[in-house]
Amino acid sequence: MKQPLNWKKVLMRTCWILAGMGLIVLTGAAIRQKNHRLCREVRIDITGAEQHLFIDEKDVLDLLNANGAVIGRPIEQLSLRQMESQVEQNKWVKNAEMFFNNNQVLQINIEERQPVARVFQTNGRSFYLDTAAVLLPLSNKLSARVPVFTGLPVQLQTDSALLQQVIAMAGYIQADSFFSAQVSQIDITPNRQFEIVPLVGDQIVRFGDASDLENKFKRLKAFYRSAWLQYGINTYETIDLQFKNQVVGVRRGTAKAYADSASALALIRNTAMFPPSTDSAQTAKKPDSVAVKKTVLPPAAIKPAAAQQKATAKPAVAKPAGKLLKSPKTLMPNNNKKNQKPLRT
Repeated sequence: MKQPLNWKKVLMRTCWILAGMGLIVLTGAAIRQKNHRLCREVRIDITGAEQHLFIDEKDVLDLLNANGAVIGRPIEQLSLRQMESQVEQNKWVKNAEMFFNNNQVLQINIEERQPVARVFQTNGRSFYLDTAAVLLPLSNKLSARVPVFTGLPVQLQTDSALLQQVIAMAGYIQADSFFSAQVSQIDITPNRQFEIVPLVGDQIVRFGDASDLENKFKRLKAFYRSAWLQYGINTYETIDLQFKNQVVGVRRGTAKAYADSASALALIRNTAMFPPSTDSAQTAKKPDSVAVKKTVLPPAAIKPAAAQQKATAKPAVAKPAGKLLKSPKTLMPNNNKKNQKPLRT
């Protein structure tokens, strides 16, 4: 037996379908109408640059207007994805996002790259380096106050391991107010070691590589606090941080003795270590020039103090044989009376 048709449900479903189709049509018409609207304004927000601004609003507008003015053009003719890629071609732009609001205003959010170091190559070329090891060009607008690294070989420009060490050292120096003011530049040696040239003081700080970075800088700061006050700022020619848990300061004029293992005694007399290491394993890592053998005297060579005094006493003078001759006496007038006045004539 057939059930009667529920016309009420059929009518409700038909109404819902028509309403959905109408909503889709209205939405499409609204979008079509919005796309026919013109771009009224461009707002640019640049973040990520705490101290520097190597790209400004004018630079962004120049990139956007390279293919024609954006303001006044229909929104449907503007490809946001293409414009984002166009802006990100600038080396200083890390990320770019764009969208239109309900007032037909193009909102642009840009994240600028932050330089952490300036690097000079051996061929004279110079560039900035950010936290992602991206090479950034110099700017004609301003110069960033960041640590300076010199002597980077051209073939090591793409050495990510070395660049990461540069970024680590630069970040630590910038975070420390003392070293930010004290470090003038950092030289990169051909064997990929770092040597710090201080701003105050005429000495070279042999830092080695960037391993154990924080500990090395702490030892260097402790050396500055103790040695400078005690010996003076220009007493040492070289400060070496490559030995574990110690700082080796070589006095001025004794660098050759420091490098020559045959001059170990002269090195020890002119070298100060802050603090001395007590670990035998660490002591074994020191160069041969800092090893001095003690001279031990045999027991027979050591005399008591009384015996030494007796040995150093003057010998007695021998008396001549026979009766000693008495020295002649000087005869004086036997006059016990007081001197009288002479008689008057």
